[in-house]
Amino acid sequence: MSAGLYRQVAALLAAHGFSLAGQRGSHQKWKNDAGLAVALPVTLVSRHTGNAILRQAGISAKI
Repeated sequence: MSAGLYRQVAALLAAHGFSLAGQRGSHQKWKNDAGLAVALPVTLVSRHTGNAILRQAGISAKI
């Protein structure tokens, strides 16, 4: 289940112009061309956390 949420959020970030900028431990940093950065845990298990990450990225989609 957790891998599915991570994949969904990562796909939405990539579709909105974000790219993987680095990883430290279980968290990845995704950045867009405007310099906006969000942290995405590889072990994402909560859809609420996933939606909060999308909201921080300025993406209105929900998972």
